[in-house]
Amino acid sequence: MNALNDTTWVRTRADLVAYIQQLSQEALNPANGWENRSLDRYLEALGAWTDDMDGYFLNRGGEAPEQPDWSLIADMLRAACFYE
Repeated sequence: MNALNDTTWVRTRADLVAYIQQLSQEALNPANGWENRSLDRYLEALGAWTDDMDGYFLNRGGEAPEQPDWSLIADMLRAACFYE
């Protein structure tokens, strides 16, 4: 879709802040394809994806990290845009 799908650059708290600001700007565009446009749906999807993220990592040939990092938080926030 766009650069927001690549979270590898999110390494610090400041990077995460910039990422969240970019997500916020993207959310203003109704043509961007977000599945979960309302806050309640977004938060529900965030919780569901976080609960199911072991499957995400297994599908990519890895394991969910024991300790989250800034990039994983960005992944979670991005996934909530589309996760059903």
